[in-house]
Amino acid sequence: MVCDQHPSLAGYRMNISHTLHHHAATRADHPALIRGEERVTYGELDALVSQTSRHLGELGLERGEVVGVALSDSIDHVVIMFALARAGMVMLPLDWRWTAGEQARAAVFFEARLVLAEPGAEPLPQPSPVVTTVDIDWHSNVALCPTEDVWPNEGGPLLMSLSSGTTGAPKGPCLTHEQFWRRFFGHWINLGFNAQDVYISATPLYYGGGRTFAMLLLYSGATVVLFSPPYKPDELCAEIAKRNASSTFLVPTLLRRLLTLDDATLEPMKRMRLVLSSGAALYPEEGKVMRDRICPGLVGYYSSSEGGGVSYMTGKDADLRPDSVGRPVFGVEVQCVDENHAPVDHGQVGKIRYRGPAVASGYHNDAIASAEAFRDGWYYPGDLGSMDQSGYLSLKGRSKDMIIRGGVNVYPGEIEAFLNAHPAVRESAVVGWPSREFNEEVAAFVILAGEVGPADLKTHCRKGLAPYKVPKEVFIVDDLPRSALGKVLKAELTASLPQL
Repeated sequence: MVCDQHPSLAGYRMNISHTLHHHAATRADHPALIRGEERVTYGELDALVSQTSRHLGELGLERGEVVGVALSDSIDHVVIMFALARAGMVMLPLDWRWTAGEQARAAVFFEARLVLAEPGAEPLPQPSPVVTTVDIDWHSNVALCPTEDVWPNEGGPLLMSLSSGTTGAPKGPCLTHEQFWRRFFGHWINLGFNAQDVYISATPLYYGGGRTFAMLLLYSGATVVLFSPPYKPDELCAEIAKRNASSTFLVPTLLRRLLTLDDATLEPMKRMRLVLSSGAALYPEEGKVMRDRICPGLVGYYSSSEGGGVSYMTGKDADLRPDSVGRPVFGVEVQCVDENHAPVDHGQVGKIRYRGPAVASGYHNDAIASAEAFRDGWYYPGDLGSMDQSGYLSLKGRSKDMIIRGGVNVYPGEIEAFLNAHPAVRESAVVGWPSREFNEEVAAFVILAGEVGPADLKTHCRKGLAPYKVPKEVFIVDDLPRSALGKVLKAELTASLPQL
């Protein structure tokens, strides 16, 4: 069922593309998207989205069908995301850097009808969906389409929210327009995003955060500047200065690279209203340094692809609870529970779970994974944590990463924080080491920032940790294995350990 007229303001939340029409009517000449020398106003963006949604229909696609998007970060990518939303189709994000086999596995699993790809992309192996390249012919066909819309009466399903790094067995829920809109609410209330922002999109659109914040800012009527990796830290600072940017989202790995720059180069970032850090937790001492040197408006954001935001951490919160990831975001209820799913006392460690109107209800076509992660309306992200009486949440590591040594629970995050407090340690990662005697021992991998040896670091740990938490061995490494978003791949570290 469709509506012949443009929706009222109350209807904007039903389809997240609808506010583009409002912005086109009220501020048509305001810049919506900038990429290098390319610039698209809201008047132009709204027309492009309408024409592209029409062209998708001409390709034989129908409302509710899944379309893979395997595109690099470009204005085309953003236009297609909103065009799929406007047409009532479901976006399946596919990393354009994946191999053809990886893309095909995800596309088949999520039942995509079509995959949109870069010109010259490698053909997908069969069986797989049809591939259409976004090339000169694509643009010519889009330009021939009318700009008038057939507005869907409801938003319905919006996208498959794949967890980052999904290249093996795919895993991800289908999020609705309404759930995405609810996530936007928390970003407005807790993070202050607004129509006056000039936002630097500095992480790939394929990833949850990069995609979500770019779409949020355009929904809000702000300006989004596409500036995705690879780039050097000083180039990012130069782009921020050039655009007089007010906000951006960065992962901790990128923030750490910025600390290698001098204060003069970092000056444009200090003037920003908000630098949002997500993807992994910052250590307390580095968060303080980053607020001092990079931006006082640095905010830590604990979230997941499946459930959206969990908590946020401002500089003021960090002064009060430096070992925390902040308080729950607007509209989200957070608990730490035991093995029987009963809430534990304040200060006690348990499995984190949370619920709210932005949280998905289960994984697509995966009943086993859904049963493990979704229960009675709650989502379990797989993290361990504790909450104090003031509502501050602290992370204690992944539940799968928890080490059980001689029947005692050992939380890697606690040991990592202690090691990182040593002036000669830049970063550490602690994992379980399979042991016949104790089930698991503690192993630490350390990147150095100064002169210190493994024995000295073990001595350091003995001064502030219980004996069973002290690493059996400390391995000095030049780097740690990471995902494309900079998360440490602990399974690879464990696999590299010699047999005890």
